[in-house]
Amino acid sequence: MKANPNKELLNRSYLVYFSLTLLAVAIIGKALFIQLWEGPELRERAESLTTVFRDIDAVRGNIYADDGSMLATSIPIYEARMDMKADGLTDEAFKEDLDSLCIKLAETFEGKDAVEWKRELLEARSAGNRYKLIQRKVKYHQMKAMRSFPIFRLGRFKGGFIVLQQNRREKPFRMLAARTIGYDREDMTPVGLEGAYKKELAGVSGKRLMQKISGGVWMPINDENEIEPQDGFDIHTTINLNIQDVAENALLRQLQLHDADHGCVILMEVETGEIKAIANLSKDDDGDYWEYYNYAIGESTEPGSTFKLPSLITALEDGYITLTDSVETGNGRAEFHGEIMRDSKEDGYGKISIKEAFAVSSNIGVMRVIEKYYANEPEKFIKGLKRMKLGDKIGIEISGEGEPLIKDPSDNSWSLITPLWTSIGYEVQATPLQILTFYNAIANDGKMIKPKFVRKITDKSSVVREQPTEVLSERICSEKTAKLGRELLESVVTSGTAKNLRNSNYAIAGKTGTARIANSNEGYGKKITYQASFAGYFPADNPKYSCIVVVNAPNKSHYYASHVAGPIFEEIADKVYATSINIHEELKRQSDITSLTHIPVSKNGAQADLFTVFDGLNIPIHSSNPDNKWVVTQTGPDVVKMDRRSVTENLVPNVKGMSAQDAVFILENAGLSVSLRGRGAIRQQSIAPGQRIIKGERIILELS
Repeated sequence: MKANPNKELLNRSYLVYFSLTLLAVAIIGKALFIQLWEGPELRERAESLTTVFRDIDAVRGNIYADDGSMLATSIPIYEARMDMKADGLTDEAFKEDLDSLCIKLAETFEGKDAVEWKRELLEARSAGNRYKLIQRKVKYHQMKAMRSFPIFRLGRFKGGFIVLQQNRREKPFRMLAARTIGYDREDMTPVGLEGAYKKELAGVSGKRLMQKISGGVWMPINDENEIEPQDGFDIHTTINLNIQDVAENALLRQLQLHDADHGCVILMEVETGEIKAIANLSKDDDGDYWEYYNYAIGESTEPGSTFKLPSLITALEDGYITLTDSVETGNGRAEFHGEIMRDSKEDGYGKISIKEAFAVSSNIGVMRVIEKYYANEPEKFIKGLKRMKLGDKIGIEISGEGEPLIKDPSDNSWSLITPLWTSIGYEVQATPLQILTFYNAIANDGKMIKPKFVRKITDKSSVVREQPTEVLSERICSEKTAKLGRELLESVVTSGTAKNLRNSNYAIAGKTGTARIANSNEGYGKKITYQASFAGYFPADNPKYSCIVVVNAPNKSHYYASHVAGPIFEEIADKVYATSINIHEELKRQSDITSLTHIPVSKNGAQADLFTVFDGLNIPIHSSNPDNKWVVTQTGPDVVKMDRRSVTENLVPNVKGMSAQDAVFILENAGLSVSLRGRGAIRQQSIAPGQRIIKGERIILELS
C-alpha cells in the first residue's frame, strides 16, 4: 500500500512548525532570563568598561588693579569622595581604622558626630558605593589634612580616597567695579573684562580618564591627571582701587539723596586714556542701589547740553565764529521752524557773547549760531561733528558698547529743525564714555585717545603682551580750537551754570547737561524725567584727569546738573587732587623753606616723629635730651626747641598741644576711653593732668 504523499508533507510541516515554536519559546525565555536575572549584572559590567577622557578646567587667571591688588581670582574648592569597593580596601583595614576616621571627619566638618559618620560609612560599604560623597566645598587646608586621615592616607586604590578639584571665581572687593570686571559663566553671555579677555584668562584645559559606574556616575580612574591643565594669563587693569571706592561712594550718596533711578561715573587719565574708575549703580525694587548694568559703556541717550561743546567746536573750526561774537537770546523764548525753544532763565539773557551763552547754557544762543551758519548747508555741520568721531563707536574691548547716533540729511527722520536739536544734544545719542572721550580730547589739545582698561597681560611674572595707548585721532580739531574749547569750559565754572564747583585750591573745567528724557512710547509726554550730567577735567590749567557723571531720573525738586551731577564730580576731583602727586608742583627745596621769614609752628608729640619731619625740611632743632619720648615744642625765630613732657604711670598725662593721634595713643594705652571734638591740636582735656587714672573712664579732648 503506497504512502499518502499529502499526509507525509503535512506531517513534515507540523514538525517544522513545532520546532520553530520551541525555538521561539527558547529565545523568548532566554531574553527574559537575561533581562530579569542577568541584566543588572551585565549592565553594570558594561558600564564599568566605559571609560572616556574628560576635560579638566584650568585655573583661571587673576585680574589686578593698577597697584597689584586682586580684583578677581580663582579659589580652588575640593570635593571629597570614597570608593567603598577599592581593590586594596580590605574588610580588616576598613574596620580597624573606621572609628578613627569618623572621629577625624566629625572634628573637621560640622553637622555630624562620629557615630553618624560611622553609620553612614558602614551603610555605604554594605551597598558597595563606588563614589560615596564625603564632603563638598572642601577648603585646601581641609583637603590637605584629609590626606593624612586613617584609611584615606592609604591613597586612591587602598583607601578609596578620591579628590576632585573645582575652581570658584571670587572678587575680594565684592561689588567694587563689579560690572566692569564682569563674569564668564556657563549658559550666560560673558560680560566685562572677564568676557573681553576670556581666552587669555581661561588657560588650556587638561585631561583626566574617567570611568562610568552604576547610576551613571563618572569616577576618576587615577589620582593624577593624564594631561595637566595650563593656568590662564593674568590681566593687569588701569583701575585704581582708592579712586574707584571714592567714585562709587560719591555716586551712591547723590543717587540716594535725589532718589534717582540710576547713574554712572567715569574717571580717565587725560594723556594715556587709562580708566582709573568706572562706577554704575541702579535702584532695585527695594530702593537699594547695586551694579546691575554698565550704563557708562552701554547706555546711549540724548546727552543734552554737554553736546553744545562739539557744536561750537565745529563752528570754531570752520572759522565762522569767535568767542566774543554776539548772539541774541531775547527773552528766553524763540521760535525755530514752528517749534518754541526756551532757556532756563524765564526772562532770557538778551544779547550776550557766544562765550557767555555757553557758560549759562543758553539753548537759544547755541541754536542761533548753528542756524545762522549751517541753515543752508546742514550736511557741513553734521560732517564737522562726525569728523570729531562723535558718530563712531570707540571700539573698546568690553562688549556691549552703545550705538551712537548723529542723524544725516539723508535719514527719513531728518527735518529742518534736526541740526538745531542736535546742536543742544537732542535727536542725537551717545554713551557717557563716548562723550568723555571727546572731552578728554579737548583737554588733550585735540588728540583723541582710546579709553584704556588694561595695561598688560602676564604669565606669572613674565609679560605676555603690553597694551599700548591707542590714538583714535591725532587731531579732531586744531590746537587753537581746542584751546578755545577749554576757555569755554572754564567759563562754565568761573561764571556759568557750575559756579558752585569753584574752589581756591585748583580749577575745574567742564559743562553741565540737564536733558529731558524721551519715553519710548510717548516721547516727551506728560511724565517728565531728566538726565543730569557733568563732563569736564581738572586741573583746568594743566589737565590730568577727565571725568563724566551722569544721573538718570533724579527727583523733580532737584534735577539740575550743577546740583545733582556736579557735587559727585567735585568730590571725586577733590580726593584725586589731594592724593595724586603727579598733579602738584614739586615742593620747594629745603633751602627755600629755611629762607622763610619764620619757622612753622609745631604741635607737641613724639620726639622721634618730630625729628624726622624737621630734619627732612632742614629746620634746625634743639632738644634738651635726644632720648626723650614725648616732648613740648617751642618755635623760635631760627630753631625749634624740644623739652621733655613727662608721662607718669597711673596718672592722667598732659596732652595739650599734641596731635589727636599722639594724644589718643597715650591716653588709650593708659586705660582711658577717648572722645574727640573738633580738629587740630588738643586745646582742652576734660580730666586734669595729674589725676589718678580710673581704667575705662571717658576723657573728652577738645581740639582747636
